[in-house]
Amino acid sequence: MRDVIDATLVRRWCTAGLDALRNAREEIDALNVYPVPDGDTGTNLVLTMQAVAESLPADELADLEATMTAVARGALMGARGNSGVILSQILRGLSEVFCDLPRVSGTELQRALRRAADLGYAAVAEPVEGTVLTVARAAADAAERCPTADLAAVATAAAAGAAEALARTPEQLEALARAGVVDAGGRGLVVLLESLALVVSGESVAVGPAPAVVRTALEGVREGGSSAYGYEVQYLLDADERAVDALRERLSGLGDSLLVAGGDELWNVHVHVNDVGAAIEAGVEAGRPHRIQVTRFADQIAARPAGDRREPCLIVTTVTGAGLRRLFEEEGAVVVGSPAARPSTQEIVEAIESCTGDRVVVLPNDPDIHAVAAAAADLTRGEGRLVAVVPTRSPVQGLAALAVHDPERPFGDDVIAMTAAAGATRYGALTLAAREAQTTVGVCRAGDVLGLAGDDVTLIGTDLFDVAVGLLDRMLIGGGELVTLVVGSGAPAGLGDRVVDYLSAVRPTVEVVVYDGGQPHYPLLLGVE
Repeated sequence: MRDVIDATLVRRWCTAGLDALRNAREEIDALNVYPVPDGDTGTNLVLTMQAVAESLPADELADLEATMTAVARGALMGARGNSGVILSQILRGLSEVFCDLPRVSGTELQRALRRAADLGYAAVAEPVEGTVLTVARAAADAAERCPTADLAAVATAAAAGAAEALARTPEQLEALARAGVVDAGGRGLVVLLESLALVVSGESVAVGPAPAVVRTALEGVREGGSSAYGYEVQYLLDADERAVDALRERLSGLGDSLLVAGGDELWNVHVHVNDVGAAIEAGVEAGRPHRIQVTRFADQIAARPAGDRREPCLIVTTVTGAGLRRLFEEEGAVVVGSPAARPSTQEIVEAIESCTGDRVVVLPNDPDIHAVAAAAADLTRGEGRLVAVVPTRSPVQGLAALAVHDPERPFGDDVIAMTAAAGATRYGALTLAAREAQTTVGVCRAGDVLGLAGDDVTLIGTDLFDVAVGLLDRMLIGGGELVTLVVGSGAPAGLGDRVVDYLSAVRPTVEVVVYDGGQPHYPLLLGVE
């Protein structure tokens, strides 16, 4: 029996917990039905704990702080699904308390379990009782009620309290009661707490029998959330906390099962949505998303019958200018919009419905069309049709997305690749000021040449060529291998060639592509990849 938790015991717990979860994986996978049937909670918990085990310091003599820091980071980086993200927060809570101490006694374990439960609740946008969160809180309550501060007694009390709360979860969630089962994530936490009590006390801890699994047929593979959303999107995000607050608000409007876990500018983001592109773009706006994973629930439920092959992914895009229209149509896109007016929701709906395939990607190519495109996508989803909006803000981003489009790739993977290509393309434009106005770089007068980097005015001049090369110099400060120039209808003859000559002289390693776009209002569109 151990009277303190040190780095060696944490290692033993991670190993024992992983083994116990592996043994219980099939039971847990067949268990959870919140609020629609799922079948991957056990697998997600195993993969998360496996990442924890693999992250442990190679030096077995590492102290408790180094070991728990590795545990928390490994869980965050390797978290899978709802259950994995919540588990990562629980382990982070334990780590925050353990890291301040050379060894952990029963009193400190009580404090750590409370912190773990609090962080678990904080990660979930809309916490629901009758889930793993309830079980975590019950474990902390039971540990604090323990009449002795003995470590083994506290650990055993926590495991017992968690098991008792797990047994009550059907009373708190109607979906569990109907299926005759308990919460799957909660069952996984009980397994881990039993493992902790085991390694602390050195003997098996009986806290109650494993719950019986009544349901045998799964209706789908989904961890939490409404069946109205067809995709699970998860990624790691490098961002500061203020940006993450805005991200939570943005994602909460896109779907459900939203969890954002982490800290110290590294976060694990999980959400169920229909618009995969918007969920990823929200991450791009907040910081740097990476390790992006997209799961289409329908692909996991069952394979399609023989001969029921999905049509290739089709593209609906909005552009103006005969040359740009031709470029997109040559790539198989259906183009809506005209030089006179941006497309309406109905026009985009009709374009989507004109596609013969059941997988459609919409490229708005204009920030003012995003909301219209999203509304059209919402109206046309269903009856087997999948519609995703890749949030392109300029035709050059749309061209970058089209360049990586692969109709033979799984739809979710294709949307990810297109979104990533668009997000990696810095865009700019030249236009003429219509009137005198105050900009971020000073006052412009009617007829002045404005250089826009992204959506902001960054240069004001009187000559299109001078502003074009000045803007490109700024856009290339961060590097770039490919420059795309799209010449508009109002450009003077030879503008594109002059810019190419300039870049050849000052940046000979940069590849340049020039298109005759014919777009109005913007004599030159620029893209840097």
